[in-house]
Amino acid sequence: MSTVVLLTLTGLGLAALYFLIASGLSLVFGLAGVLNFAHGLFLSVGAYATWWAAPRWGWLPALAFGVAVAAATGALVELVLIRPLYTRHTEQVLVTVGLSLAGVALLQSVWGADARVFPRPSWTSSVVGVGGAQVPADRFLLIGVAVLVLLGLLAFLRFTRYGLIIRAGVENRAMVSALGIDVRNAFTLVFAIGGALAGLAGILAGMYFSSISPGQGAALLIFAFIVVVIGGLGSVAGAAGAAVAVGLLQQFVNYYGTAGAGDVSVVALLAVVLLLRPTGLAGKVATA
Repeated sequence: MSTVVLLTLTGLGLAALYFLIASGLSLVFGLAGVLNFAHGLFLSVGAYATWWAAPRWGWLPALAFGVAVAAATGALVELVLIRPLYTRHTEQVLVTVGLSLAGVALLQSVWGADARVFPRPSWTSSVVGVGGAQVPADRFLLIGVAVLVLLGLLAFLRFTRYGLIIRAGVENRAMVSALGIDVRNAFTLVFAIGGALAGLAGILAGMYFSSISPGQGAALLIFAFIVVVIGGLGSVAGAAGAAVAVGLLQQFVNYYGTAGAGDVSVVALLAVVLLLRPTGLAGKVATA
């Protein structure tokens, strides 16, 4: 029984990490219509900024600095690279893929390709007893942050002025612009929020793995894309449900199966969902 409890809670912790990465990705695609392959770079930027700042300023200021740098990076990418390409989707993919590769190369040139030990509060290294299982404390931190992010995003989109502007701009950009509202600023905000969420995910990923590396964001982005596709492109709530399914499946199969079986099972789940429901679990089904 304790093994099941441990696998469940650690699986939920992994699911929380996947959701934090996928939430920004899903938000940017759902509201701005951009499939951002440079999202993993925002994750790495936030992690490295926090790693650099933590020994100098302390953990909490470093956390805020990392999230802010990632948010600024997201806004800058939208202003300089994405804004001229909103109606040119092929170019969007090429630019974001190229930016991702260039960003990893830049991080490697500055700090090297080797993994760096990531600083973390001492209490996150402790364990908590639950149902006879000893669960790492940082898993509960991941789960709590993911729940807060999910509730915050849903509230932002439903109850705030900018959330309503963004949703209206997605449905009919010309009409919103005719009302004198600059939709471009709203989409820049979407990228800034997506970057901030990626930066936060990068920081928590550093705590989860106890280290960071230039290619870590790109590696995690693969599972984030799987979560977004399974949940339904553009659905934040769908991404949350898909992250739980992927995290639990991967954790249980890795434990009870052979090495690497968890990753294979996740890809198999993706294939099944695409065959049975191509729009994803929370996606809208097209009707004739």
